[in-house]
Amino acid sequence: MNNRVKNIIYTSILLSAMFLLWKYRQSSETTKPSRLLHLTGNTMGTTYNIKYADEGGRNFKQGIDSLLEVFNRSLNHYLKESEISRFNRGTSFAFELPYFYPVLQESKTIFELTDGAFDPTVMPLVNAWGFGPDKNTSPDSLTIDSLKQIVGFDKLVLNKREVRKEDERVQLDFGAIAKGYGIDVVADFLREKDKKDFYIEIGGEVLCGGKNPQSKQPWRVGIIDPGSDILNRYLKAKVILRDEAMATSANNFNYKIVDGVKYSHTLSPETGYPIKHALLSASVFAPSCMTADAMATAFMTMGHEAAIELLSSIPDIDAYLVYSDGYGGIETYATKGLDGRIEEVN
Repeated sequence: MNNRVKNIIYTSILLSAMFLLWKYRQSSETTKPSRLLHLTGNTMGTTYNIKYADEGGRNFKQGIDSLLEVFNRSLNHYLKESEISRFNRGTSFAFELPYFYPVLQESKTIFELTDGAFDPTVMPLVNAWGFGPDKNTSPDSLTIDSLKQIVGFDKLVLNKREVRKEDERVQLDFGAIAKGYGIDVVADFLREKDKKDFYIEIGGEVLCGGKNPQSKQPWRVGIIDPGSDILNRYLKAKVILRDEAMATSANNFNYKIVDGVKYSHTLSPETGYPIKHALLSASVFAPSCMTADAMATAFMTMGHEAAIELLSSIPDIDAYLVYSDGYGGIETYATKGLDGRIEEVN
């Protein structure tokens, strides 16, 4: 073998080795796992948990906390100078922050869709039953009848600039929709940071985007069994979320006992009293967590039979309902959209 042939062979081997090394480095760089960040904190009288992947390990906690602080200054009625608190004390309010009007719009839509089952003007009843800032009240029937006269979302007039009352005694409580809306706001923040794979949970309500960066599979979340209590929590089902939100409404954690009688925190805008029916929990799945949050409350107010009937006419919303069969047993109902992605836990 002459030197010319040897040089050709040597050069070919060297070039092949260099190419393989380059391909290895390229593969290593493209498959380099992003860092998964897990942020926790407090907001709206509860906690939040947020997970997202970021190659640079960017921590957005400060930005999220600042965002939620402003959000609370708009919609948290426990803050004396929040926008909603100032509106409740007055007769009209001109919007200052970008959150009040959208939640009013959605509330109006769901109020009409559910024939008043979801109604954030129940605030006077919430306070009367001791589920608001004053925890020690217990109304009589005359008080309830009087307060019902000032409950009704149709007593509000709103546009993009302001909202006003037709009766100055009307008050708003966004406790059944604000957490969900807050999650949507945080999701928009993460999307602006080019985050597609994320998990956001505030007070039990959840919105998931993309996939779990660790498993490369869709996010899976649990639905708490309504038979749980604060100290002993266990799951009723597990469900896959694909770029959607889940909100659950139940009465096992928030109630009061007066003279040995247990009262649910879910109040009927129609009767003025805590609801009493077979539905134990309602989990709603929707593109928006604000919608899921409000609809879960509406279903708890309506009961499972009315909820199932309404669900048949709402194609973009799914639900999982847990209710008593009236004989000491438990039944469940899941919409067709959950087929293949919900698993009950025995």
